[in-house]
Amino acid sequence: MSSNAAEIPGSVSSSQSVARSAGVTSIAVLASRITGLVREITLAHFFGATAAYDAYLLGFRIPNLTRDLFAEGALSSAFVPTFVEAMQKKSREDAAHLANLVATAIILVVGTLCALGMIFAPEMVDLLAPGFRQIEGKHELAVRLTRIMCPFLLVVALAAQAMGILNACNQFALPALSSSMFNVGSLVVGLTTGFLAGPYLGIPAIEGMAWGVLAGGIIQLSAQVPALVRSGFVFRPAMDWDHPGLRQILRLMGPAILGNAAVQINVMVNTSFASEINGGMSWLGYAFRLMQLPLGLFGVAIGGATLPAISRSAARGDMDDFRRTLSRSLGLVFLLTIPSSAGLFVLGPSIIGALFERGEFTSYDTQQTALALGWFAIGLAGYSALKVLVPAFYALKDARTPMFVSLASIAINYLVVSIMTTQPGFGLAGLAMSTSVVAITGSLILFSILKGRMTGIYGRALLASVLRILVAAAAMSAAVWATSWFVGSRIEPGRLRYLVDLALSIPCGLAVYYFTCRLLGVEEMALAADALERPLARLRARLR
Repeated sequence: MSSNAAEIPGSVSSSQSVARSAGVTSIAVLASRITGLVREITLAHFFGATAAYDAYLLGFRIPNLTRDLFAEGALSSAFVPTFVEAMQKKSREDAAHLANLVATAIILVVGTLCALGMIFAPEMVDLLAPGFRQIEGKHELAVRLTRIMCPFLLVVALAAQAMGILNACNQFALPALSSSMFNVGSLVVGLTTGFLAGPYLGIPAIEGMAWGVLAGGIIQLSAQVPALVRSGFVFRPAMDWDHPGLRQILRLMGPAILGNAAVQINVMVNTSFASEINGGMSWLGYAFRLMQLPLGLFGVAIGGATLPAISRSAARGDMDDFRRTLSRSLGLVFLLTIPSSAGLFVLGPSIIGALFERGEFTSYDTQQTALALGWFAIGLAGYSALKVLVPAFYALKDARTPMFVSLASIAINYLVVSIMTTQPGFGLAGLAMSTSVVAITGSLILFSILKGRMTGIYGRALLASVLRILVAAAAMSAAVWATSWFVGSRIEPGRLRYLVDLALSIPCGLAVYYFTCRLLGVEEMALAADALERPLARLRARLR
């Protein structure tokens, strides 16, 4: 079977399954991202881009770095293929025992890391943000907030494992919705603790938001427990370090941790540079959270739905289905993220102004955050492709290749940051640009390696789709720019202009993109439409 065929032949049942699972997940993730956006808007209103919010972001980033390193990164990618293999080749009881072994190991290992993080919080703050000592009280506040939020790592690691189990059982909606529980819970508890109870208890408002993060993590884990019990997975402590499944997970996690460590080193480098810019961490933080909306809706959703499907294909040795599913998944990623990048780049100021410009968040903050968002958006397609490509290597029991590519990214990131941050007016933009360059370069390298190893991933058909998608995205960008220019020429700067711009430009852009894709014959558009139509049809049926 030629990998250079113009179309992807054969059955697309696995591809359709991935698309439908991703469609269900995307709807749930949309709810999560909306609640997350409400959370960010609330934080921007009360704290803006102040020193207190910089300290909060760093305090949250420290357990978040380790979460990406162990929980949602290495652990999820190593656990899901091994867990699926146990269910496919052994029995549900064996899979449940493996899940208990992993959960016990998480409690012991990650719990220890949490304790160490709380003890050495001052040193970690100095390492990540040396510029904090230049502002009185900022370093001390960051240390206090870090200690409050460190236990969040243990809770979210267990939540990530629960999500992996449910996804392997073809349950995608509830795990995706659990993030909404975190957003709502952390906001409600944070506001209650910081603003209502705080004045009586002597707790500053920003510290109350830190307690809200910990409470939100507990709610996120608890929301998934009933579904685990219904699926037959009840936690019972178990220890057996010689268990072959656990040893396989640890073998896969070793290179994965090193690979993810490279990503975290890049984050640390960028954080260190950003700490020298007062408000820099806040601007980058708001911008990256906005980019995570399409990343979560499309990249993470499609990647999460793809991993169990290709793991099953690899477990039964059906590599044709593996290649076909992977290629379709990448096509869906590009279909959805390329226009998202264009939209964020063109409409960034209006999006940020409409959402955040109030209270402590000024028009200058809008300009700086939009600058970072534009450069982040350029790498969105690459970042999302990594969410599909990296797990593909883990499904093939190869964790070393992503590790080496990730380690190489350290040099790329440092080179771009060092060059760009020394250019006039490029300090903040250089930090965001480095993230995009690393994501695009990494995805291209991994795709090339996987394509060569598997004698093709229907690359010619994928390239043809990407070219058509780029043409459609260019047409959409022109339409959005024209609409945005028209609004800007008629309405004075301010919230009204932001809102009118978005109200007109977004529907116009979506219509142009959809019909251009249909006109050009982009196959992934039909697949995406079918994936979203089915869960919406079921929802409409239930509401009748």
